[in-house]
Amino acid sequence: MFLELYKIKLINTAVVLAVVIIVRILGKITIRKIGQKSGVNDARIKLISRYYTVTLFLIFVFVEAFVLGTDIKDISLMFSSVFAVIGIGLFAIWSILSNVTSGIIMFFSFPYKVGDKIKIHDKDYPIEAVIEDIRAFQLHLRVENGDLVTYPNNLILQKAVTLVEKDAIEDFGDFH
Repeated sequence: MFLELYKIKLINTAVVLAVVIIVRILGKITIRKIGQKSGVNDARIKLISRYYTVTLFLIFVFVEAFVLGTDIKDISLMFSSVFAVIGIGLFAIWSILSNVTSGIIMFFSFPYKVGDKIKIHDKDYPIEAVIEDIRAFQLHLRVENGDLVTYPNNLILQKAVTLVEKDAIEDFGDFH
């Protein structure tokens, strides 16, 4: 009786789920290819893939609500309430979100990669260092004396940066 009553909705759910799975696989393959072509390390590729999967899941939940017959007014009320709460919470941590967003932007368009020696033209604290790692929130930079400097992603996109030397990590030795 249950299957007869909800047959169309179950078929539509299966179709939507199949489409989401295919789009997820194709998206992850594309992200991996872009990352490898750009010389991005595997940890960053996995991070961007996770962001992509979460976004796709949220879209799936939204579409699935329509498939199951939820009224548009109910969905808009739910999403506006959720986003209001999230917005208030995220406003308190805007700096973290700014760094994560900058990390995503850097994944696709940052002209430097791990191992490059760069100079950050900061008026108060100029840095010349080798990029040791690019993470979700910050860059790990190794200066010549061996010190590790963490530099926020949002600031690296706001400052002028010069490439001093490509693949300079061999010159610095292993400071891990």
